[in-house]
Amino acid sequence: MSKSNDNQIGNQVGGNPIGDNGGNPKGGNGDNPMSGKSHLDNFIRYLKVRFDLREDSAPQEEVTEHVRKGVVFKGTNLWVLIFAILIASLGLNVNSTAVIIGAMLISPLMGPLIGIGFSLGTNDFDLMKNSLRNFLLMVSVSIITSTLYFLISPITVAQSELLARTTPTTYDVLIALFGGLAGMVAQTRKDRSYVVVAGVAIATALMPPLCTAGYGIATGQFRYFIGAFYLFFINSLFISLASYAIVMLLHYQKKTQLNKESEKRVRNAMYAVVLVTIVPSVVLAYGIIQRTAFEENADRYVNSVFHYNNTMLLDYQKNYHNDKRNSEIVVRLVGEPLSQSAIDNARSQLENYGLKNTELTIRQTDTQGEQIDVTALQKSYTELLEEKNAQIARLQSRVATLTVPDTLSLSDISREAAAITDSIASLSLSKHITYSVEGAPVDTVFYCFVEPADSATVDVARLGEWLKVRIKTSDLEVIVRNE
Repeated sequence: MSKSNDNQIGNQVGGNPIGDNGGNPKGGNGDNPMSGKSHLDNFIRYLKVRFDLREDSAPQEEVTEHVRKGVVFKGTNLWVLIFAILIASLGLNVNSTAVIIGAMLISPLMGPLIGIGFSLGTNDFDLMKNSLRNFLLMVSVSIITSTLYFLISPITVAQSELLARTTPTTYDVLIALFGGLAGMVAQTRKDRSYVVVAGVAIATALMPPLCTAGYGIATGQFRYFIGAFYLFFINSLFISLASYAIVMLLHYQKKTQLNKESEKRVRNAMYAVVLVTIVPSVVLAYGIIQRTAFEENADRYVNSVFHYNNTMLLDYQKNYHNDKRNSEIVVRLVGEPLSQSAIDNARSQLENYGLKNTELTIRQTDTQGEQIDVTALQKSYTELLEEKNAQIARLQSRVATLTVPDTLSLSDISREAAAITDSIASLSLSKHITYSVEGAPVDTVFYCFVEPADSATVDVARLGEWLKVRIKTSDLEVIVRNE
């Protein structure tokens, strides 16, 4: 917006322009009962100007042409899609978030989805057919590529980044909706912001679910395929709906005029698809919220209640059930066994922590001769042992840099050197490390100190070349001691 427009808006919000007192000698509205309403109207007009999307919007013809080009998967677009799918599959395979984000940045998946929403809003049925055809091609190529990758990948374990794409929720619906709105707004501007489009590609995460679906097929775990493909479908649907909403908001001209009955049928079909898609995600989100609340309440309960002088909490488990079974907290204790009254008191406090319909199971040393589960202690000892082993390995590596390797037998080398040349009386070999001023080792060099026999001349070059081959190093210097 230009500076003059801002000044004009500021004058509208602040009241009448300077010098125009509206008939009031003091330059104000005085006791005019309509002054409050006038200020409110001016403020509403100010907001409308500020949030108006039409000011810098591109002509409809330009937007339509841009959308048509983005819909087509052919040549470069198709190859970029395949490469992006392979990169994303690698990222999921090795659990690298950075690699996955990089794949989403270069993926061209948004084009057909925006095309579907745009064609629905403008009644452009040719564009809709083209968008749907390319959408199916995009999905098929992506799943086939990811399936082939995971079939030949040696890593078959499902990492956390991959598992995160198997349980869609209502939050994914909202992300796709707001991301689609941002993407379509950027597409309709004169100066299109590709930064926004790239951000939308990351936020809506279209590519990782397709790769996860391929993983499910490749490993025969079809629950992964169903969950991941459902997540992809949610993202696709709501990106298209967001594009449709922006087109309707901008009042783009319809290419084909439909009668009211046909438009009503289209809207009803759209609402039905949205409803059928969103209901399972709401159910899943509710289950996740319930489980999270249970686990947080269980943590608060155990950490607050189980504090005793002669009894120590070893570990505990939280088992949430969303069916007719009660949820369960299993507590393992070591030390002096709790009395029955103490156990009853602990159970009576469950509801105070929001743990209704939850059973408490306490396992301790002399409860019906039951043995203590020392998994937690074993885990601690294992972690301590791994840390000590790592420290030993670091020390061994350091010692190896300070000593001549065991493969170097100096007595053998000295005898072999005498056979090569009779001009030396003795030799010694040592490894030296060069350090930077910061104290870090930067280089390692072998030094061979040679004492010549009588007044003989040592062939330094020949001896040096032989030693490099003998001790398998390229960094060696021969120094002749002249007494």
